[in-house]
Amino acid sequence: MATGSSGSKRTRRRRARPRVAVLRVGHRVGRDPRLTTHLALAARALGAERMYLEPADPALTERVAALARGWGGAFVVDGVDDWRRVVRSFPGRVVHLTMYGEPLARALPRLRGSDRLLLVVGGAKVPPDLYRLAHANVAVGAQPHSEVAAVAIVLDRLLGGPDRARFPGARRRVVPQARGKKVVTLRSGSR
Repeated sequence: MATGSSGSKRTRRRRARPRVAVLRVGHRVGRDPRLTTHLALAARALGAERMYLEPADPALTERVAALARGWGGAFVVDGVDDWRRVVRSFPGRVVHLTMYGEPLARALPRLRGSDRLLLVVGGAKVPPDLYRLAHANVAVGAQPHSEVAAVAIVLDRLLGGPDRARFPGARRRVVPQARGKKVVTLRSGSR
């Protein structure tokens, strides 16, 4: 219990975790499928609900959907034609992850205070107007790094790491162990 300024007692409520989506701008179909797939997998595993992909890549979208069907959860990849429309219409805070932004440690309290976040990462060349359209430009570090690393670090610090409860309906699950690999097949609808 915390005591308010008037001396009355009130309980502190833990703030709900923000709902997070990722927007990948400038995906090069045919050249970037492995990197963009890794981005989707990291985003999904660490708590994002969806990824918008510009331009659309139906083959990549289906690969990620097939993985989600087997490993559970409701992660979706949506192909989009106009990333600017996604940024302008997003009903929350838009955060561009870039090595040129404000340090993550300084931005994190504001990000945690948001109900919804759109984490935006660019491809080979980031459109200059993204810096202006985003509500915040945030840097994981002031060195070159991949968009997968940026999204993974931000999601881990923001949401606290993987949580098995996020993946209802999984057909298989990894059993953590010090050596070897163990994957169990679950009955339909299990956790």
